[in-house]
Amino acid sequence: MFLAGVVGALVVVAAAVFMTGFGGDDKGDDEAKPSVTPSTSEKDLPAGVECSGKDCAGKDPENMGCGGELAKTTSRATIGKTLVEVRYSKTCGAAWARITQATPGDELTITGSGGGAGAKQNSTVNEDFDAYTPMVAAASGTAAKACATLTSGQTGCTE
Repeated sequence: MFLAGVVGALVVVAAAVFMTGFGGDDKGDDEAKPSVTPSTSEKDLPAGVECSGKDCAGKDPENMGCGGELAKTTSRATIGKTLVEVRYSKTCGAAWARITQATPGDELTITGSGGGAGAKQNSTVNEDFDAYTPMVAAASGTAAKACATLTSGQTGCTE
């Protein structure tokens, strides 16, 4: 009896799948479906890297896989005892600013090349005494500039 019940249930499931057309809609509107052809302008990114160029603007460099071994410091400035750096990832085509030895409330800005909303990003130092900004698109590490405004009133930028 158990076997007959299992077979009956399988027949009902098979009939339902067959009647619904395997979950698809066979009304010929294939033309309305989006193309699955990949864009040729996207470059192949290494495993773990989630963005490139303008797609990185405004995003966290660590979460997008652009930090660590893929990043290098391209310029730095010391303001008082505070270090401000431009970090750049050639793989991601993006830069961000990092501030260390800072005071909570110090402000950090990165400005990239080009315009648009993603060409400038800000961050504020919290109780960890360091911070980094979201990324901006940059063709090179020298195409971005980091600036800091300290709570002491001192300001400075990388060159």
